[in-house]
This record gives sequence, structure tokens and C-alpha cells, in this order.
Amino acid sequence: MSADLVLDGLDKRFPGSPTPALHRFSLTVAAGTCTAVLGPSGSGKSTLLRIIAGLEKPDAGAVRIGGTDVAGVAAERRGVGMVFQRSLLFPHLSVLDNVAFSDRVSGMSRGAARTRAGEYLDMVQLQGFGDRRVGELSGGQEQRVAIARALAAEPAVLLLDEPFSALDPALRSDMHDLLEAVRATVSPTIVLVTHDRDEAARASDRIALLEHGVLLHEGTVLDAYRRPQNLRAAQLMGGRNEIPGEVRGGSHHSALGAVAVPSETPEGRGILVIRQEDVAVLDDGNGAAPASAISGVVESVKVAGARSEIVVRCGDALVHAEAPPTQRRRVGDRVELVLPVQAVQVVTR
Repeated sequence: MSADLVLDGLDKRFPGSPTPALHRFSLTVAAGTCTAVLGPSGSGKSTLLRIIAGLEKPDAGAVRIGGTDVAGVAAERRGVGMVFQRSLLFPHLSVLDNVAFSDRVSGMSRGAARTRAGEYLDMVQLQGFGDRRVGELSGGQEQRVAIARALAAEPAVLLLDEPFSALDPALRSDMHDLLEAVRATVSPTIVLVTHDRDEAARASDRIALLEHGVLLHEGTVLDAYRRPQNLRAAQLMGGRNEIPGEVRGGSHHSALGAVAVPSETPEGRGILVIRQEDVAVLDDGNGAAPASAISGVVESVKVAGARSEIVVRCGDALVHAEAPPTQRRRVGDRVELVLPVQAVQVVTR
């Protein structure tokens, strides 16, 4: 059912727009995997999906599905399924007949199409809902039906355009669990568009960061958080520490002093980035801090849910850290910061 998706050098500019919607965008999604395309509004995410689906034509570049260039293939013949933020179900049809729609269009008998539709409703955990009308469903149930309808067409590639963004947090979590179960059952190749980095991390194998039509970073979920390829990628993933300096002799030298960096880090000017949750905050002078610890003074503390956001001034530099509320810090406290070498990354732009 799944196939490799290869996007090669895609360009797209809309008339009257001063900037391209996509610029030299290349990405490979391996068969049976899920890549989340993450970026702010207007970054080109939905345009990318529409080009894959055949609803927009690129100005340049190629889309290959299972090794075949689909440039001249009509949208309905590409083997691509799509689920949108709104379910777009047919209100005049029952739930079962919505899911059976693609089979009926292809000429399958009503009975056979309904039998297959029932199997896909079971897959999305809506057994017994087949006779209901769309208006009788909750938002989460509608999206489950939309996913079942898309899967019933047996697409080689499944495109998800922010399908869970209108749901409340509990329902979104349920839908992430459902998506994981579907992937375990039928292993579709998935491109998930989202602006929510937590959703991207929860639901995908890899993350592609997109802004102004340009691919900033692509890699595993862990890479996106802890090995961003540039400063903007680190910012999009919620990183808050950006310390300019220079790498020499295995350390990054800056207002923080010398901070050890991974051995593969090249020498020269660079910006040290480290996730705020990876910065350890220790009491000053209690003997627990290693010799490489950095001394500072707490400048602000903000409790945010189950974590405290702490800003520490270390000379001319500010370092953001997180700690559990049980680790009580107050403005003016002297602390020691530890930056684990495995959590440090240096970017040049």
C-alpha cells in the first residue's frame, strides 16, 4: 500500500506574491514512514501538500511516488489520499457510505464496498457507527471517518493537512494514538502538516522544518530538537538559548566562558544552542556542581504548568533553563549551571 515519496527541487510562486511559496524544496519520505512538515502559517506547508496531491502544479521540480514521476498524472489517479482540518464528509450519506465512496466510484458493487468500508471503520475504532449520519458525529469521530475514507482508497501516500488542529487536547491525544494504531496495521507513507511541534514529535518519525518556502532542516525527531542544522531551526523547535562565540580546542568560548562541545564540532565562529530543559540548575556552593559549571544569578522565574522557566544571568549572557516546581528558585539566588556536552550544538547561521 505504501511507496517512497521523493520531492525534487520544487519551486512554486503565485502571481502577485513577492516571495515564492516553495523554493528548491527537496525531501524524501521512505515507504511506510511518517514525516511531519512543521512551520509557521504561510510557510508553504499546504502548498506542498497540494502539489503532491496534484491540486497545484509546480513551476519547477518533480514529484515521484514509488519511483514514478507523477507530473502528468491526474490527481485522482496518483494514489494519494488527503485528510484536511475539516472532515469534508458528505452530509447526505451515512458514515458507512462515506467510507465506501471511493470503491463505489471505481465500480465496486454496493454490498462489497460497504463490507470493505466496515473493515476500515473497525480500524479507526468506529464499529457500529456505519448507519449514523454525519451530523450525529462529534468532531473527533468525523475525523476518524475522514481517515477511514482516505485509507479505503488504498493510497500509496496519505497526506494529513492539520487534521487534528480543531480538536481539544484530549481528543488530539486520542487521534495521535489512533494514527499510531493505523500505521501499525497498514503502514501508509504519511506526510503530516502541522504548526504544533509537540504533535510533530508525537506522531512522526522525522521532522522537516519549512519557512518562507525553504527547507531549513530535515531529520529524526531527536535531531530536530537537539541537533538543529541552523539557528532558525532551533528557534522553530522552541529553543531559547543562543550564545555567540567561537569554537577552538574542543570548547565554545563566549560570555559563558569555555563550554565543552561534541568532538565533531568544527572550529570557528558559531552560536551555541542548547535546549532549556537540558540545562541543569544546581545550588551554588553545595559541592555538587562539577568544575565546568557556570555561575550565575537567577533573574526571573515563571511557573508554567509542571515546569518552572528560569532565566539566569551569567555575566553578559542570559541562559534559559527549566526545572520542576519542587526545585524552588527565587530571583536573586546564586546558582550553578551545567551544560551537558551531549546536549550542546553549535550552528553557524
